[in-house]
Order: sequence, then C-alpha cells, then structure tokens
Amino acid sequence: MGQKLVGILLNAAMHGGVPRLKTGQESLANYEEAAAAYGLTPCFVKLSDIDVASGFSSVYMKKGLQGYRRQIVPTPEVIHNRAIYDPRSTGVERLLRQGIQVYNSCNRYGKDQIHGLLEHSRELQAYLPVTASGLSGLREMMNRYPDLILKPCRGSVGNGVMRLTRSGEGRWLWSYSLSGSRRKVSRSVNPDALPRVLRARLSSVPYLVQERIPLAEINGRPFDLRVTVQRGWGGAWQVTGLFAKLAAPGGFVSNIARGGEALKSSFALEQAFPGEEAARIRMSVLSLSLALARELEKSLPGLADIGLDIGVTKHGQLYFIECNGRDQRYGFQKAGLRGVWKDSYRQPMGYARYLYEEALRMNSY
Repeated sequence: MGQKLVGILLNAAMHGGVPRLKTGQESLANYEEAAAAYGLTPCFVKLSDIDVASGFSSVYMKKGLQGYRRQIVPTPEVIHNRAIYDPRSTGVERLLRQGIQVYNSCNRYGKDQIHGLLEHSRELQAYLPVTASGLSGLREMMNRYPDLILKPCRGSVGNGVMRLTRSGEGRWLWSYSLSGSRRKVSRSVNPDALPRVLRARLSSVPYLVQERIPLAEINGRPFDLRVTVQRGWGGAWQVTGLFAKLAAPGGFVSNIARGGEALKSSFALEQAFPGEEAARIRMSVLSLSLALARELEKSLPGLADIGLDIGVTKHGQLYFIECNGRDQRYGFQKAGLRGVWKDSYRQPMGYARYLYEEALRMNSY
C-alpha cells in the first residue's frame, strides 16, 4: 500500500492545541497508530486552512522528535470530520463539491430531526419514546404521562435537560441542573401556571418532550448504553463497542460530563438482569443499533461514525434515546475498555483507506 494522507478536520480551538498536545478528549496518538495500520498518515486541519482554489492546505503533521509542525500539503482526498460548525457554514459543502470525500460531513443533527427520520421506519417505531415538541407539546404530554423528560433539540452532554414528574395533589415536580453546574434543583409547580422561566425556555429554544423511559437501575441509579457504530475497512456498518452510562446518585441524566459514571456494559446488565437475560438484551442492543445506523444512512449522506444511546427498561424493553454525530469515545477508556477505545479510532481510519481504494477502483474503469 502506498502511503496517503488522511485529514482529521477539527474545530479551530482544538486544532490550535495540536502542537501542545492539548486536544481535550481527542487522542492524537490513537489517530497516528490507527492511520499507520492502514498505510495512512494523519494530518490535522481546520476549515480556514484549506485553500480550495489552489488545492493545498496548511496542516499539522508529526515530524518525529520535533512533534507536530505546520506543513503545506496537497489537500487530502479523504477527510474525517471531527468538527462541529454552525449550520449556516458552507465550508464542508465546498470541499464536497471539489470531489473531496468528507465523511461524517455533518455531525450535529437535531434530536427532532433524527426522531422524525426514524419514525418513518415501521420496524423501528416500537423503539421510539412517545415524543412531542414545544410548549403546546408539553401541555399535551402532561395530560397523558406522569413523568416527562424535556431535551433541547440541539443540546449536548446533557446540558439543558429537564424533568417534570407528577407529584400528586395537582402539582408537578420540575427538576433541572443549574447552568454550568452539576447541582440539581427541584421545585413544585402548578401545571395550570407553569413558571415563566420554564415557558421562556421552551419558547426560545426548540425542545423535545418525551415520556420518561423507566430505565433499569443499579442501586437506584438509572443507566443507559452508549453504542459506537462505525463504518470501517470494507464500508459496512459494525458495532465497535458499547458501555453503560450510570447516572450520578439522585440524578436522572446519565451523561458522563454531568456526573455520570462509565461501566462495562456486561457488568451493568448483569447487575440489573439475570445472566441469560442480560446476554439476550446485549445482543438485541447490537442488532437494534445496526438497524438504526442503516436507517439513518438512507437520509444522511456521508454518515460513518455515530454513537447511539439505547435505553433498557426494567422489563428489558429497548428504546432509542438519541444519536451523537460526534461520538465522544473517551467513555470506553473510563469504563476500562482501552482496547475498544483504540478500536474506535481504528475503524474510521480503515474506512478512509476503503474510500481511497474505492476511488481508485472507480477511476480504473
């Protein structure tokens, strides 16, 4: 195999940290190791450093003991997008028009958009929680269900998620975390006179309102499963791995960034279900995750690397919770699954090599 460049597209802030090895949860070493396995050399780039007209880009590449240094190189023909841009940005679209293969070209989708795509599938409808939107949807759902989760359509890592629970005597309990804090606040509210702050939130930012799934628990703490589904060498979807996200004590959000804990999925399931049932549920989660990826792929061009949150009820029923277009892979490391953590980098690099080989094959006709 001849060595080829693979671009890793980063947001400006993370890109600026490359020479100092300060890239947050993104592992430069994992990219280097994974790309080398497929005869590729990774180069780290941001949109503003790609000159579409000249066909050249300013990138960071590793130069032995010198570390990461700026170089001018031909713009890679294949780029893995790990950046999140404003929906109005047209930078990635310009690359695609130039024939550059950018996979996961868009990696931030609204929760309402994903739910809408999946509900068209008769096979998957049974795995979707009942969902409404906005203030009118909230009032409708309060008449139907005693426990609700409210999620900003474009929120991430659990930010802005709220819960409303019927508490009896005509009152509801409104629970949420303070902005920029993990501290949870709960207050009693009158359903006929919802607090102005709550109404303002739902009016200013698109929100989904869903029946709360009665998740399986470990010592009173609910958990769900994060499943990393990726396309690798050969192009087919496959499950790279999964781990459990356990909510903090007293919490209802399982995100690690909001105080949740990462556990091996087998351990979590065996704590909540008998051994044989735990194994059956795990296999069902794998099958469902692949079906979800294949369905989303029909409507989302370039999709290749996603993280799916799957809920499991106390009775073993599975529910799709949400899709993460830029999967935060560090949960595998926190769960003690270092090998799977490395695999989550290896699969996208295998897919990059596959795209190169497919382009060569098509051009040979």
